[in-house]
Amino acid sequence: MLELLGLVPAHGVGSRQDLPLPFGYVVAGAAAALVVSFLALGLSWRTSQLLSHGAGRPVPARLQALADHPGTRWAMRLVGLAVTALFVLALVAGPDDVDNPAPGMLYVWLWAGIVPLSLLLGPVWRLLNPLRTVQLLVAALLRRDPRDGFVALPAGVGYWPAVVSLAAFVWLELAAPGRATLPVLQTWVGTYALVHVVAGVTYGSRWFDRGEGFEVFSAVIGRLSVLGRREDGVLVLRLPLDGVASLRPAPGLVTLMCLLLGSTMFDSVTGVTAYVRAAQSSPLPRVAVDTLVLVAVVGLVLLAYLAATAATGRVTDLPRRRLPGELAHSLVPIVVGYLVAHYYSLLVLEGQRTLALASDPLGTGADWFGTADLVPSAALVDTTGVALLMVVAIVVGHVLGTVLAHDRAVALLPHGAAVRGQVPLLLLMVAYTVTGLLLLFAD
Repeated sequence: MLELLGLVPAHGVGSRQDLPLPFGYVVAGAAAALVVSFLALGLSWRTSQLLSHGAGRPVPARLQALADHPGTRWAMRLVGLAVTALFVLALVAGPDDVDNPAPGMLYVWLWAGIVPLSLLLGPVWRLLNPLRTVQLLVAALLRRDPRDGFVALPAGVGYWPAVVSLAAFVWLELAAPGRATLPVLQTWVGTYALVHVVAGVTYGSRWFDRGEGFEVFSAVIGRLSVLGRREDGVLVLRLPLDGVASLRPAPGLVTLMCLLLGSTMFDSVTGVTAYVRAAQSSPLPRVAVDTLVLVAVVGLVLLAYLAATAATGRVTDLPRRRLPGELAHSLVPIVVGYLVAHYYSLLVLEGQRTLALASDPLGTGADWFGTADLVPSAALVDTTGVALLMVVAIVVGHVLGTVLAHDRAVALLPHGAAVRGQVPLLLLMVAYTVTGLLLLFAD
């Protein structure tokens, strides 16, 4: 994906040579950090400590009032609409070349940018989402409550619509031919917007909570934000892991998390020289090779997770089909770690380049925002710093995932069996860590 936009190599600017220690030591140290964390948790963390409901300290009343004020909410919606209008203008009337900002706005500002925004502010895309705003306006024209729609959303639908939405996007980003060309983007974006606006009008605004891929993506990552809301709507400051612990099992959640993790791993695979050569020499079209390997990588991540949780279930009388959902929240920090490691350089460098291009969306030589002459600065992408960030993000994500899994395990598994039952999950975490590092730093 990174090479698609033209500035940075496939996995950022950090490499094995930029690490202060030999790469083998780094991988061994990462695995050791997980094992030590697991042992420390087993000895000292014997009851569930994370609060899944009602956790956090309420923010000052003035901040609560400002956050909930209709003016604040509409200001956020208008920002989302304004940026979307600029995107659509470039998409429809801009030049079909590398100087069009539309691909960068979609792949960099939206997809990569959602991660830091949601980590800082929580599920911010819920307010910025232009599709939700359009649904709200259509409901007003129809004189209907935007929450209700015309048909009740089936109770068992869970996150499956979001799985489909995000699968469609990651295929576009990672496998679709001509994915930075205007005809492809126009078709995909137009179809995506139409489907979700119609579904939102039909099922009500609750559709976006579970069905719209980017909003669900933001909401999942926002669980790690220090800002959150209690069930009664009060805005609170909380421990990030308390926010993740409140993510409850739902149909499709496991597949959603494995899709996010597996697709990021696949993006790393596509930068490996051996894979590029194999894909180029294959008798199959490149899109077919990429699609099949993408499905295979996501499938392997999912199967490994299901196998580990099935092995964990052997020490409890709980139905084994319940455990994957109960432990799926432990994948959230792991996914975020991979996203930060994988997309940091892209966001910093191509984010600046997209800002420069956005000042001239029609390619006429205009400078609407005074940023057309902006030269991307690499001050924040020091090679050694980026390499260290990649390692730290992966390791910290897995350590936090281990903490979350342990906290839930001691609440679910029989006393005395919680630590023993988690060994398969520990092995899975180590495998994910080593594989992720090998792929990120592959030649």
